[in-house]
Amino acid sequence: MFKHRDYTLRYQGKSDVELILPNHKIMHNEPLIGQQPFSVLVWNIFKQKRADCINILEQYAHQTKLILLQEAQTTSQLLNFIAENNKIADHVPAYSLNDIYAGVMTITDTTPTQILSFREREPFIRVPKSALITLYPIKNSTQQLLVANIHAINFSLGVKVYRQQIYMLLNYIEQHQGPVILAGDFNAWSRQRLSLLYHLIRSINLKPVNFSNDIRKTFLGRPLDFVFYRGLKLNAANIVNTAASDHNPLFVKFKLD
Repeated sequence: MFKHRDYTLRYQGKSDVELILPNHKIMHNEPLIGQQPFSVLVWNIFKQKRADCINILEQYAHQTKLILLQEAQTTSQLLNFIAENNKIADHVPAYSLNDIYAGVMTITDTTPTQILSFREREPFIRVPKSALITLYPIKNSTQQLLVANIHAINFSLGVKVYRQQIYMLLNYIEQHQGPVILAGDFNAWSRQRLSLLYHLIRSINLKPVNFSNDIRKTFLGRPLDFVFYRGLKLNAANIVNTAASDHNPLFVKFKLD
């Protein structure tokens, strides 16, 4: 199960990386969203192995309020993108290699008021996966937007570890009084995993985003990437067809309900 011992690394502009420890809270901050529609990009970026991935991020940098990445590595190219576009990135490193950290990363225009970060080791290969919950102020509202970014456990016997991993996030989401976005690479490649995932998200009244032209990355015929939501209206949902990763980005537009 996810542990509560985890930390987050924050990248902002040209500043040095900031270590965010558990229970870090900011009581006053700029709102991330208001009454206007806002867009979210969700993408497993394949450790930036393909050169064009930063170009795709550049194309969507000013169209989105939230960029949720999985397999994001803290390469100079990605950190330059964050700095040059005046973004703030909160990163949960699952592991590091040669001083480059890899894990989920949530990129926005403002800092969250609260952060919860998690890691869990793959049962067989023992390489961790990470997840991140961030909360953001809403203009003219006492509520906050909860955003959960996950890269789920991939290979395991049965679904016990998979259930524990997702259930930990859902515990926080269930208690949240306000709009919610839960998105990422769920590795729901088996019938058991997919059925369990839909059962769990329905149990806390989350709805899935459906795509009319569904060109999501699949494995064994099942999609891996999802966006779920609550307390929001879905305005549009598209998938970007690109060879810049082994996954296609999901581009979704919401409005406050």
